[in-house]
Amino acid sequence: MPKGLPFQLGHYLELVDWSGRHLDPRKRGTIAENTPPILERLGISPEHWLYLNRNFESRFKGLVGSVEAVRKACNLLNKRWAQGVHDCQKFLSYPSSQLN
Repeated sequence: MPKGLPFQLGHYLELVDWSGRHLDPRKRGTIAENTPPILERLGISPEHWLYLNRNFESRFKGLVGSVEAVRKACNLLNKRWAQGVHDCQKFLSYPSSQLN
């Protein structure tokens, strides 16, 4: 038996998404049929998601999230700046509607 899952990550995510859409609607974890795929809802391209899966710890050393969320956190923590804000903008550009 090979180590890990016997298929590609993208196929696994599709399987999880498909499964969540076919659970009994009264069960916890159900995904409504009209709900867009998770990466689309988060505003993360599949290419960026795969890159971050392999390189997350080398790209981010502290705060991670939307640029707006990182800036708010910096204000709360009395930090002038956070390392990795450029990468947050590049890889995690959430739609503004998801920030509320």
